[in-house]
Order: sequence, then structure tokens, then C-alpha cells
Amino acid sequence: MMVPAALLLLGGLTALLAPRLLARADWPDREPVVALWVWQCVVMAVLVCCVLSMALSAAAAWTAVRGHLFAPAPHSVVDAYALGTGAQWAATTAVALACGGAWTVAMLVREIAGARVRRRRRRAELRLRAPLLPGETADSERLVVLEGERPDAWWLPGSPPRLVITTAALRRLKGKQLDAVLAHEQGHARARHDWLLHSSAALANGFPQVPVFAAFRDEMHRLVELAADDMASRRHGRLTTALALVELNEDRGVFGPCPTPQAHLPQRVDRLLTPPDRLPPAHRLRLTATAALVPVLPVLVALTPGLRALG
Repeated sequence: MMVPAALLLLGGLTALLAPRLLARADWPDREPVVALWVWQCVVMAVLVCCVLSMALSAAAAWTAVRGHLFAPAPHSVVDAYALGTGAQWAATTAVALACGGAWTVAMLVREIAGARVRRRRRRAELRLRAPLLPGETADSERLVVLEGERPDAWWLPGSPPRLVITTAALRRLKGKQLDAVLAHEQGHARARHDWLLHSSAALANGFPQVPVFAAFRDEMHRLVELAADDMASRRHGRLTTALALVELNEDRGVFGPCPTPQAHLPQRVDRLLTPPDRLPPAHRLRLTATAALVPVLPVLVALTPGLRALG
């Protein structure tokens, strides 16, 4: 019964230490794509720890589960895990973790279902405000122009996806600024940032007392915008992208002294105007490879007694 406890301890330490280390580091704003990958690996490691601990605890509590889990393993491997001790605690742990897993799946399903409802509602509003012309099919164009006094642009995922922009934005954006805004929204679509936002929101809403999931959600909202800014700036220039952000949002009060829901926009503009130095390619590769090993560590912990028994 030591392995399930070690896995829970490892998951707790990862959930506690990783967000603090990432918050102190200065490279996530310089490399948002790498930071997105690192955050996903950290959360995946926490979830893998819980799943493996649940499986081994269930094997210790119930002989039927043990028979299925260790069916091809020799007796020496089964004995190495000492699954016969602490059966009562093992059952409690397994049931608690199973309930947590079921709750996670339920929250994810609820988040996806809610997103689909909101997307259908927005598509219905879009059809009402921009009806199809004679001879035009629903999937003929991906760009939709709406009559509106507020400059805005957004990507509406789905089948088919839609890139929506208002006439006020067309009047305000000049030259390549419009191309930069379109490239920003297309960057969200190509990287499927909506899935990251849904999964992080599901975990944060399902477990509001777990700080790592709340930090994961907040960082996903921030980093996906930085990543899309970089995609647009690489194609159309940082100054052009920064000016496009200002033109779209200056009437919303986000650049004033009072905080707003888009309070991160001034920082995004400053980052575009004074770009930080990117990490060397070798450093980016090391960070990516190290992060990929984080979810593998719980698997190694779970396999260690069996590998020792075989050796």
C-alpha cells in the first residue's frame, strides 16, 4: 500500500510546487506556446497520479480488481506491491478517487454541452443578423461581416467555423491591422485553443478548492492570447498587431486606471511594443522534453516495485 500513497504524495507536490515555479519564472511570457505545453503536462501528471493511485488502491481492496490488473504478472510482482495490507484504507481511497474521476468527467461533459449550447445560440443570432443571400450556402464563406457600432472580431468554432468581424472594426482598422486581427483569430482556431479553455474551465469549476486547477484556467486564458498575438505579429509585425489591439479596445476603457475584465490587454500591447528576447532553440527543446517527462514520472513510480521484483 505504499505505492498508492506515494503517488498521491507526488501528485500533491506537483500540484503545489509546479504553479509556484512557473509563476516565478520569467520565460512563460517569452515562450507562451512552450508554457501552454508545460501547464498541460503538469495537470496531466496530477491526473495520472490520481488514476494510478485509484487503480492500485482498488487492486488492494478487491481481489477481482487485482486479478484483472495483475493478470499477466507473476506472483513475485504482485507480492512486491504488498496489496494485502491496509484493505480498508485502500477501499476508501479507491472510492474517493473514483468519485473524483466521475465528477471530473461530469464537469467536462457539462462544459462541452454548455459550450455547444452557447455556440448554437450565437450561430442563430448570426443567421438573424447576417442572413444568407440568394444562391449562398451555409458553408460557402468563413468570414462574416456584421453591421455594428462596436469594433469587434471573434472566431466562432464549429462546423463550419466562422470568423466574424463588425463594420465598425472594418472602418477603424487600417491597412494590415485588419490582417493582423484576422491572423490572431485564425491562430486561436488552428491551435484549437477552445479545447484548452474548456478543459481548464471544467477542472477549475469542478474542483474550486484545488489551486492548481484555478491557476491552470487563468493561465490558459492569458497564454492563449499571447500565443495568438505572436502568431499574428510574426506575419504582420508587432507594431501593426499592437495598434490593431488598441484600435479594437480603446473605447472599452481597458487602458484606463480602473480595472476591467480585459485588464491584461495593456500588458499584451506593452509586450508587443517591447518584445522580450526569445529563448534559444536548445533551451526551448529542453523545456519541452522536461515537461513531457513530468507525466511519465508517476508511471515510473507505479512500476518501480514490479520492475525490482522482475530484476
